[in-house]
Formats: sequence, C-alpha cells, structure tokens
Amino acid sequence: MSAEKAPFVAMAKPVGSKCNLRCGYCYYLGTDERIDNGCAAVMDDETLECFIRRYIGESTGPAVSFTWHGGEPTLAGLDFFKKCVALQKKYLPAGWECWNNLQTNGVLLDEEWCAFLAKERFDVGLSIDGAKPVHDKYRKNAAGAETYDEVYAAAKRLVAHGVRPDLLCTVTSDSAENPLSVYRALRELGTGWVQFIPIVRQDENGDVTPDSVTPEGYGKFLCDVFDEWIYHDLGKTGVQFFLECALVLSGGSASLCWMAPVCGRVLVTERDGGVYACDHFVDPEHRLGSVQTDGLRALVDSERQAAFGNAKREKLTAQCRACSYLALCNGGCMKDRFVRSEDGEEGHAYLCAGLKAFFDHAVPRLKTLAQLQRAGLAPGAIMERLRAQELQRWKGIGRNDPCPCGSGKKAKNCCWDKKP
Repeated sequence: MSAEKAPFVAMAKPVGSKCNLRCGYCYYLGTDERIDNGCAAVMDDETLECFIRRYIGESTGPAVSFTWHGGEPTLAGLDFFKKCVALQKKYLPAGWECWNNLQTNGVLLDEEWCAFLAKERFDVGLSIDGAKPVHDKYRKNAAGAETYDEVYAAAKRLVAHGVRPDLLCTVTSDSAENPLSVYRALRELGTGWVQFIPIVRQDENGDVTPDSVTPEGYGKFLCDVFDEWIYHDLGKTGVQFFLECALVLSGGSASLCWMAPVCGRVLVTERDGGVYACDHFVDPEHRLGSVQTDGLRALVDSERQAAFGNAKREKLTAQCRACSYLALCNGGCMKDRFVRSEDGEEGHAYLCAGLKAFFDHAVPRLKTLAQLQRAGLAPGAIMERLRAQELQRWKGIGRNDPCPCGSGKKAKNCCWDKKP
C-alpha cells in the first residue's frame, strides 16, 4: 500500500454484459459470448470478496474508488451492493474510505435503490441521451419499448434523495444534428455534470456504422455546445471534456484515459473474476489473469499491460506528433485509430478532424478561462469577461462580412445566430 506506487482503477462488471436494455449502439452487449463467460449470471460471493480484498489491499489509499459497470450492474440486485459496502468496510484500513460509482441506465432505480445510494454516498453515472426523440431511438428495452420517461423519472428521483447524477450522453449521427436541444435537455435536469461520449463503431467489414457520429458532426456538436456553455453555464453545469481541456491548458493532467499520453491504468474485472486490459478490449487476447489467482497490482504493472498502455504514445502517426494540439488528445482512444492520416499513414484517429475543429474554435477561450480561474475570478465574472471579449470581436461585423471565427464563410451563414 505504498504511496510511491502509481494508482490504478479496477472497474467491476458484476453481471458482465447482461442488460435490460438493447441500445442500438452498445459496444458491450454480447461480450459474454466473445469471452465464453459461462459462469453464474452474477459475480459470486467468493469472487466479489476476493476482488474487494485485493483491490483495497493493493491500492495506494487513503481513498479507494470502486466503479460498478456493465451491462447493467443493478441487475445484480440491491442486496449485492449492500454486500459490497459491508465487505469494503470489513477490509478498509483505519482512516481510509471508499467511494463507489455506479454506472446505470436508471430503469431499476426505485425509491429503495435511491435511498440506499444516498445513504451510502454512491456517485451515480446515469445514461440519458438528452432529448427524448434521440434517446428513445436507440435506448429501447428488451421488448423494444422506449425508456426515456423511466430514465427521466429516475434522474428526478435521485435528485430528490440528494444524489446528483453525472449525466452520460452519447453523441450519435442523429444527436449531432441537434446539439443545443440535446445539451439544454440535459442542463434542465439540473444535476450539474454532463459527459458526452461519441459513438464510433465499425461493422464486420470495417465500415463505420450509420449511427456513428462523423468527425465533422462531432466537431460542430462540441463547438455549438461550448458556445452555449461558456457564456451561460460556467460554474452551474460542468461539461467534462471542456473542463478537462481547461485543466490541461493550465498545466494539469487529464483524468480521461483517452486524453492521456499513455493508458492502461484502468483494468476491468468481469463477473467470473477475469481481469482485462481495458473496457473496450474485453476479449481473450487482452485477458491478463484472474482476481482468484493474480494480484491486481501485479497485472496492471506487468510488462504486458505496460506495452498495451504505452502503445497509445508509441503508435502515434506523424500527423499526430506534429500537431499543436497533441497534449489535448494524444491521439484519442486506441479503439478509434482506424483511418489513414493526411499523408496516408495507417492508425490515425477517426475523430481527428472534428477534435481539431473544436480546438481551433475553443482553445483561445479555454486558455482565457484557465488564466481567469488561476486569478481567482468567480464563474459569473469569468463569463462576463469572456462575453465582453467576444462582443469586441464582433464589433463592426455585419451579416455579410466574413465570420470572425475564421471559417471563411459569411457571418450570416456561420456564427451570426450564436453571438453572445
């Protein structure tokens, strides 16, 4: 438990890929078949206790963060999570504490669930795709019924119990068409935190699926939401990616693994105890070992896992290495590196063009945001300062003049309707 050891996270999937929804874009559904996970439907008591004991015992402390993921982890049942909390208390050293994060679709979160999550101070990540039409297109239950109303009710129920869930919203080809309606629907839930997750999938032929957001669509989505957020919601609604960018620009290190120079510090423990390199690489090739026989610290620090994580940096394309925004994305997630770079090099980030468009658009203001935060200005004062700067930039610009954003378009065909 030496503090000199690098921290790591061991995400747990107590029901594997089992889920009560059939989301059209889900990357994890069917994983049980791919890894031939024929064990019990829920992580058994012996495996659970072994996982909790090892994870606490091999963590750097004094806070140990548990993430419960799926599939849909609430299918394990409320008693399972009561058992988790009891085991954590059993193995925690004096002066240490546990933080639990539950990633859920929210459908099963009734009053009893919400009361438990509040009592045990769980953080909750709630999947909801913004506006009802977009959410219900992809996030249907096993019977094909829409789920938005159930999830919306769960969000309100959590808030009523004092739990403000982090809202996890995917960005699909559909939602990218209506960025502000998606963002405003999330903002109006009043939970205070939003995370956007771009859907990028390939079919069996290696072609990008129709539900995947295009790079250009993702870039525009981020730009439109950023303009709304930076002038109206700073300090009230946290948008994870924007705040992570500001953190990096102020000299900090991103907490999002896909933004970091290397990855590999977030392991996945499946319901049978199998440990895997990454949530997006749960397959036989990336199975590292088992909690029943292997130490988590030994697995995450192994040469094999180090090679997996270091590949993120070592396999950057020349275009990435020369990019002025490298520190902000570091080539993105390895799972999304399947296109060619501008000079034809394989293994380039699919979302590169969209991210670059966003960085071009937002980085000057994010740098100002970081500077003003360091100077101690309150969010309201920062928004006023940024609005004043933007108004000055628009001074004297008419509808038919070139847009000051630098797009080359006329203002009326570009950012005219987004002026502060």
